[in-house]
Amino acid sequence: MSNNESDIGTANTMRGRSEESRLKIWILFRMNRFLLTGLLALLVFLSFLVFSLTLNPSLPSEIKSTDTIETIFSAMIGVIVTGTTLVITISQLVLSQENGPLGDQRKRMSDAMDFRTYTRDLFNSVVPADPSKFLGQLVNETERRAEVLDRLVGENDDDELIRQVSEFVDSLHGNAKEVQDELEGAQFGTFDVLFSALNFNYGWKIYQVERMTDEFADSLSDNQQLAFDDLETALAMFGPAREHIKTLYFQWALVNLSQYILYAAIPALIVSGGMLTFVGAETFSGTFLAIPTITWVVSGAFTVTLIPFLLFTSYILRIAPVAKRTLAIGPLILRESQR
Repeated sequence: MSNNESDIGTANTMRGRSEESRLKIWILFRMNRFLLTGLLALLVFLSFLVFSLTLNPSLPSEIKSTDTIETIFSAMIGVIVTGTTLVITISQLVLSQENGPLGDQRKRMSDAMDFRTYTRDLFNSVVPADPSKFLGQLVNETERRAEVLDRLVGENDDDELIRQVSEFVDSLHGNAKEVQDELEGAQFGTFDVLFSALNFNYGWKIYQVERMTDEFADSLSDNQQLAFDDLETALAMFGPAREHIKTLYFQWALVNLSQYILYAAIPALIVSGGMLTFVGAETFSGTFLAIPTITWVVSGAFTVTLIPFLLFTSYILRIAPVAKRTLAIGPLILRESQR
């Protein structure tokens, strides 16, 4: 058995497992998507200004001698219409999976109620309807069963088993406390609920339960074996619960993204059409802050026309890493840093 396999107290949070910087994790998962879109737009605007001021010939002279404005904004009109239509089509295709005949909807309802019944048996109480409270109660149940396991294993004569279980339970307590704090007051529709769920390293915990059960099988009593099984059952329930909430969040985010892109596409089309129809080399004269006014106008207009694409980019920068980190369900470790 390798040292990594016996490292029961391995990093639990998503940042600790991925060994990525706090800044990258914050930008991808925690930053408001509108703020990220605004920062990307500012980057485009400043980059356009820098290019126009440092490269020759200058933008004003290019506009006077060529059809630069017509070329840029006629192309942007086509891009905006095509891109917006494509994004809306993809979103509707994903959401169409939720539509279907009565029989399919009855099957979905039956599956949801079966899962809820099984979870109620796990909790021995009513299952919360709020996603954050549901995940929090599931983590609490996992923590409670870990405490039972720790108490029962304490009666065993195998010192190595006691040590490993104690270290495992301490690690689980720390991870559970962090996740519970993050779930407190988290509202579905924001990314907070799913981010908290991603921070509960349930797959590694299932593997450790299976490893210890197998390694110390000869020294376990029936009650201790049952305690391991009960803990594994609670951990295994977290997987489908997290995946269900992830799916709901993706659908929620795609609906919002479709709306926001439509909202942004209308002013982008207006600006593109206005620049194409009314703005020429002599439309804006003079300078502002020692920069030709036409440079400010073209840079700003070009940035506005890119807002729908930048919105799409900001959402994909969150959705794609989440999908990558949740490709496997259960105790399958895909990332090298987690192994």
